[in-house]
Amino acid sequence: MYNWSTDTAQLQKDPKKYAIWKLEQMVNFGLDGKKIQESDLRKHWDQIQIDPARRAFLKVLLYG
Repeated sequence: MYNWSTDTAQLQKDPKKYAIWKLEQMVNFGLDGKKIQESDLRKHWDQIQIDPARRAFLKVLLYG
């Protein structure tokens, strides 16, 4: 994933912030052929900032 507006090298120094940022990027802007780990999504569900419609859709998929 290429992101021109974020210094990912600096962000990777904090694994939790990087994981949350990466999930947000993947959900909001596309997966680039990769898959999101369900466990990661569940783990960071309360911290990620994503589009409300996508959040509702993912919530149905994750929690029924």
